[in-house]
Amino acid sequence: MPLNDFEALARIAFDWLWVTDAEDRFSYISAGAEPMLGRPPASLIGTKRSAMICEAEGASLATYRETIAARRPFRELTYVYRHPDGTSRWFEISGRPHFSAEGTFLGYQGVGSDVTEQHRTRLALVEAHAELSEQNRRFDAALENMTHGLCMFDAEQRLLVWNRRYLEIFGLPEGALHVGMGQRAIIEALVALGRYKRGLTVDAVSEGTRTSLTDEGPKAVLRELADGRVIAVTHRPMAEGGGWVATFEDITERRRNEARIIHMARHDGLTDLPNRTRLREIGAERVEALRTGADGQLAVLCLDLDRFKPVNDSFGHAVGDALLRAVAGRLRGHVRGHDVVARLGGDEFAVLSHVEDAAGAMGLAERLIEIVAAPYRLDGITVEIGMSAGIALAGAEDDLPQDIECLLKEADIALYEAKTGGRGTARLFEPQMDATLRERLGLERELREALAQSRFELHYQPLVDLSDNRITGMEALVRWRHPERGLVNPAVFIPLAEETGLIVPIGEWVLGQACRDAAAWPDAISVAVNVSPLQLRNRGFVQSVLGALATSGLKASRLELEITESVLLDDTEVNLETLHSLRRLGVRISMDDFGTGYSSISYLRRFPFDKIKIDRSFVRDCAGQSDAGAIIRAIVSLGASLGITTLVEGIETEPQLATIRAEGAQEVQGYLFSPPRPVHEIALLLEAGIASGAGNAAGPAASSAASPAASPTASHAAVPAEIPARTLAA
Repeated sequence: MPLNDFEALARIAFDWLWVTDAEDRFSYISAGAEPMLGRPPASLIGTKRSAMICEAEGASLATYRETIAARRPFRELTYVYRHPDGTSRWFEISGRPHFSAEGTFLGYQGVGSDVTEQHRTRLALVEAHAELSEQNRRFDAALENMTHGLCMFDAEQRLLVWNRRYLEIFGLPEGALHVGMGQRAIIEALVALGRYKRGLTVDAVSEGTRTSLTDEGPKAVLRELADGRVIAVTHRPMAEGGGWVATFEDITERRRNEARIIHMARHDGLTDLPNRTRLREIGAERVEALRTGADGQLAVLCLDLDRFKPVNDSFGHAVGDALLRAVAGRLRGHVRGHDVVARLGGDEFAVLSHVEDAAGAMGLAERLIEIVAAPYRLDGITVEIGMSAGIALAGAEDDLPQDIECLLKEADIALYEAKTGGRGTARLFEPQMDATLRERLGLERELREALAQSRFELHYQPLVDLSDNRITGMEALVRWRHPERGLVNPAVFIPLAEETGLIVPIGEWVLGQACRDAAAWPDAISVAVNVSPLQLRNRGFVQSVLGALATSGLKASRLELEITESVLLDDTEVNLETLHSLRRLGVRISMDDFGTGYSSISYLRRFPFDKIKIDRSFVRDCAGQSDAGAIIRAIVSLGASLGITTLVEGIETEPQLATIRAEGAQEVQGYLFSPPRPVHEIALLLEAGIASGAGNAAGPAASSAASPAASPTASHAAVPAEIPARTLAA
């Protein structure tokens, strides 16, 4: 067949015809190749095919060379051709070797086609398939790693897709579901397996699905399972083709956490008792029940622990927390089931209880006080505390407005009265208590103003050595000069200062001022300053003493600090260490009001006091009662054996003084010698060496004017008019 005819025939299936010589150089390319090649075929005659193949595009040049070298025919070999316009085109060629009649290899002849569009289409399909496969892989991964279970149903309620989490939630094996399974059949299987809470039927579950799908917007349906778990099921209709997607979320832990958060918001984290918020809610319900005719009365008890802070400070917060939990346990274990025990904060608790009358409420409070006061054994430590209680009552027959806030306030006021009255007791609210509290708050405000405006002053009472009737020192006693009330009785403001903590700054001022005043006195005269337990517990107290001595220039040996037994009763080890530190500085330490506490003598063994001051209660009747004199004689003898000076307070009459002398006391103090005097009078007294007036006239007047000590900082509470005094040597 002539070449032109062959070429015409070849182009029916191919785009062009080509021939190469034995060196693989083109010897012929049909004219039809020009549109694909982008150049005249004649320009390529003598060019090697390998020069047209673009290896960078990934053509199989090595395969082509291997085939040509082996003289093998080839079919549909595709390579990339770089078109003159800069684009890549894919050519597909087929060829076979041809030989001369003598068998000489003459080259290859074959056909070629431009398969660029087919290649691009195939490549696009491959990429699309790869992308679809990747999407399917991601979908499967997402489906299988969802924290929620998932099921997809078509418009005929047939199952299309589900994930492993759905099987896990309902405890189904791998083969339990299959594509096309009806939704009702799935529900029937779950009910039959006992997966749902007892009583939940197939119809009920199906109806829940239908209702959820007809609601506007997705709405979760809660399903309770037999094992106590709660599953939130959400149904979302599919926009096209009908059907829906259902997701299943196990919200059991979330609901528990929500319940826990709600519980924590209304309960104390340490004791798990209801807190103040929850107490108000319950109290409001109980008060409302009274209004609707409930019998009896509602008792609100406010409880406050006594001596808790020293335990917390001495043994640490861990022991303090354990103690609070133990107290909560005792309170909870000794009230009736419908009573409520709450923790209000710190060491404050409350109880709501229905009682018959006030006597029932008081009986409950007294029982709880007794129960709480029993010793505790915590981490090898024995702890003893007390408790005070305030009670408010409300009944259906009461005319006054009743609400829980009012009752809590009344109980708190009654609690304050109980603590003021000596602690360890219970008080029932009475209307006049409110007025007393308002007066106290007003006095507290004025006391703060007095501290800020320096309205305090010091008076001094001499300490007398009986061996030669000489003044050996002065006791500093604080006075409050009120702009309207005049000198306020220390018995009024000192307890308030102790309770509010104002005694610490007041005591610091007293210490500094006493040191400054004493620095101007003769070196032989010391100054005694009463120290509150609150002051001694203050970590900076030793530094305050050092500061007062340094600022005034007073020698430490001329300063005497008076403490009471309560200082050693609270925070014993800590306070003893503080006292030892002060004594190492040279400061003298005295125990005031000796003999009034049951363990005073034991403390003399634990700390080497420089002086003990025998309480005035033993002096008052010592002239007429032999047992009082015997006690004084025993204490004086004890002090002498321990090398401790003894001072007797409250000497007001000559017979008292005579008795005290006879019992061997070394020092005395009292109105018989001198009342507390302002500092300018003390200076004159020391300079003159005598106090005004005759000795014998002092007795009755002093006796009628004297009053007992109000507190460590408030000895001689009353401030009488000028009293004649015995002659004293300075």
